[in-house]
Amino acid sequence: MAEPADLKQQLKEAALQLGFDAVGIAPAVPPPHYDFFRRWLQHGYHGQMQYMARWADARGQLDRVLPGTRSVVVVLKSYNDQQRDESDAWADARISRYARRPDYHRVLKGLLRRLGDELRRLVPEAQCRAVVDTAPLLERDYGWLAGLGWIGKNTMLIHRKLGSWVFIGALLTTADIEPDDPFPTDHCGTCTRCLDVCPTDALLEPYVLDARRCISYLTIELRGALAPEDRDRLHGWLFGCDLCQEVCPWNRRALSPRVDLLPRDARLDRLTDPVAVLELDDESLDQLIRETPLERAGVEGLKRNAALLLAQRRDGRAERALKRALAHRSEVVRDAARWALERWAEKQKARDGTEELMAGERCH
Repeated sequence: MAEPADLKQQLKEAALQLGFDAVGIAPAVPPPHYDFFRRWLQHGYHGQMQYMARWADARGQLDRVLPGTRSVVVVLKSYNDQQRDESDAWADARISRYARRPDYHRVLKGLLRRLGDELRRLVPEAQCRAVVDTAPLLERDYGWLAGLGWIGKNTMLIHRKLGSWVFIGALLTTADIEPDDPFPTDHCGTCTRCLDVCPTDALLEPYVLDARRCISYLTIELRGALAPEDRDRLHGWLFGCDLCQEVCPWNRRALSPRVDLLPRDARLDRLTDPVAVLELDDESLDQLIRETPLERAGVEGLKRNAALLLAQRRDGRAERALKRALAHRSEVVRDAARWALERWAEKQKARDGTEELMAGERCH
């Protein structure tokens, strides 16, 4: 068994050797922002994400995740490839940066289990549980407690060197490990760029996100048809949204990952064309997104989003794709295609009316 003074250092070295970019130890205490989380739920800001309310009590009690938890090892893995994705900025369908690579849940959870094996080698009686968005845990709170960063005005955990382009994982353990100090300060200052850039005003105020307005929620978590008032609110995003991160000054200087464990999958680049998304048969699209974060939205969600985005683009390819989508097996996809075609007709009618009015004025 490792001496207590050595255990923390050996575990951190093991985490870095596995490829994580930062690691810290948090004590097994209730999450500091748990009361805020409960109020957030009461306001209904979670929308259709009922699992958040269903497991709300467990998020305040580590013992509900792993009985006897005494320490939380928090790890960060950067997905910053230092590409500003300028070409993507002009694409007809943008995909959030984290999603254009293998599913981080599987990769990081496997690495955390290996870290748990190392911990059990050092403390044989220790029990462990690896968590990567797979258990009721307020990961960002424990990232702050572990000294890894502060929670920014865009509600993301921000590391001083890695920015917010990070995945957060946690290893809960019954081993008693000396904790790190919480991150001491908030470095957002007077900056409000994340709030100012959000086109749907999802950030109601600093640190408060109404998920129901968030483009990531609309394109990923919201199932079925989008409400009429939301169909024009995707702002070019097929899956997710990075706007509040792209403008963050801390992300402009963020380091790349030490080891690229989640390389960008170039095959997914074709999905930045919404016509291509609609033209792919369901089986091919399902195969393409399998074991990637895009699987969360599924074939139906991606095709729904693609059809809605095409309401802003009118050309022969888009028209053919939308008309074929009218025969799709999913009513959600058919409805989105109908709406896009109707929007085209409405815009054409408005243009025709404007041209008639201008012609009449010239005649006089």
